[in-house]
Amino acid sequence: MDTGTHIVMGIGLTALATQDPAMAGSFAATATTLVAGSLIPDSDTVFKLKDNATYISNHRGITHSIPFTILWPLLITLLVFTFSSNVDATHVWLWAQLAVFLHVFVDIFNSYGTQALRPITNKWIQLSVINTFDPIIFILWCLGIVVWGMGVHPYWAFFPIFLILVIYYIIRFKMQKAIRQTALRQIKQEHNLVKVFVAPTIRFMEWRVAIQTDVYDYVGRSYGRNVVFSEKVKRHSLPSNNLMDYVKHDKNVKTFLNFSSIYRWETKHLADGSMEIRLIDLRYLKNGHYSFVAIVLLDKEMTIQHSYIGWVFSEDKLQRKLFAK
Repeated sequence: MDTGTHIVMGIGLTALATQDPAMAGSFAATATTLVAGSLIPDSDTVFKLKDNATYISNHRGITHSIPFTILWPLLITLLVFTFSSNVDATHVWLWAQLAVFLHVFVDIFNSYGTQALRPITNKWIQLSVINTFDPIIFILWCLGIVVWGMGVHPYWAFFPIFLILVIYYIIRFKMQKAIRQTALRQIKQEHNLVKVFVAPTIRFMEWRVAIQTDVYDYVGRSYGRNVVFSEKVKRHSLPSNNLMDYVKHDKNVKTFLNFSSIYRWETKHLADGSMEIRLIDLRYLKNGHYSFVAIVLLDKEMTIQHSYIGWVFSEDKLQRKLFAK
């Protein structure tokens, strides 16, 4: 989820924690425990200061893994108890553990996903039923905070919200399943199915759809139950092994291949004899442009001159970023 949603979740959990007698000694310590626990897994955002490849490789990676889901609450407990002895350390740890767990748990439901089961497996868990920012979820949490602020008991303010959210998530799974079935019927499975991707947008009734077969890539959107494919592109074979030897160790390419769950390749010979290899994530088509790509430019000697990975929303900006270094 986005930072704003994690913050309002932390405030909601703070309201509930105020009913714990062991946390009643300091509201500041209680709020710090729950809000910090709701945000601390995203401390990996600091990697953005280095470069996109490092950020994408690490965001929601090890900081959302099993060891760190255990480590973060211990760290928060140590810091909180250092500055406030008016709360019970065991209860601080338990509430911090709940906040961290919920952060990691809700993140697996969007298309970015997390490596929540690391080190058991480095596979990205991407259930793709909730958008990174979901207005309905955000508004529900905000309503709970407002109702609590008006003096309503935290249990009455937030337990109905938890129930509504459970129902909401079930509805989103059912919607995803229905759209997947509609999309597959629409292409009539003309060829052997390779992969299907259905993910939400910020609009409740609009979903992104991408289907790969052994011959074509289909990319489009659903509006209600009506799926509209805006692209049907013949699949290109992967670059030759010889060509891959030149690019497979590039940091941006490796990051893309590890992160993207459904993509295609494009190769282009340029007028000066150089070659462009582009990896296109099919999950992010909007207004005729794929916003998440990795691109490598090779000269005549097959030496990498430039490479880039990231989200760019126009071809002009992509070219500027490619040659920025």
